[in-house]
Amino acid sequence: MLIRRTYRHVVTASVTVAVLTLAGCTGSDDEPKSASGKGPSVIAPGKPGEAAETLSAEDAEKRRPDDSPNSADFTYARMMIEHHTQALDMTELAPKRAESTQVKRLAERIAAAQGPEIDAMKGWQQAHGGDKKGDQAHDHEAMPGMATEAQLKKLRAAKGKAFDELFLKLMITHHDGAITMATDVLAQGNNIQIGEMADDVIAQQTTEINKMRDMP
Repeated sequence: MLIRRTYRHVVTASVTVAVLTLAGCTGSDDEPKSASGKGPSVIAPGKPGEAAETLSAEDAEKRRPDDSPNSADFTYARMMIEHHTQALDMTELAPKRAESTQVKRLAERIAAAQGPEIDAMKGWQQAHGGDKKGDQAHDHEAMPGMATEAQLKKLRAAKGKAFDELFLKLMITHHDGAITMATDVLAQGNNIQIGEMADDVIAQQTTEINKMRDMP
């Protein structure tokens, strides 16, 4: 799926360069034959082993990849907002209950990253008509990595080293779940922006998992 999105960006960039290049040509004999239609001609890269095509601007626009959001994209945005929100609830406990300075700083970093990500996903929802296409029926505890109410109650009651150990255990599981969700939407989703968000989640939370596993 990452290859698919990269290919789209390459095609779009190639078409843009071609438009700018051909728009400034004077029509010499060496220039590719222009396609019919108004506007500048566009050279569309061919598949491996195939020659490039010269298209009208209108035809080139029709060939642009369609990254319209599908149900997987909407579901990911809605569920990840809820997933991140639980992570923020957990990090809010760290300043007063954690003993380890490392755990406190980690909680700060998680909150600083995931707060803006929630805002970005909410903005994406608004830009694409809200959550009308999402599957509303779901159990938040069924999402990968989500802590149960019993686990959260235990975390709220813990303090010092006991809090640190339980926080790291629950947050590693939570991050693993987020990576699973991000990997799924890369395979099933269609929207480039959601795919980029999922890539960021995988990269960032994989790094944080490695750090948490190294903490005493």
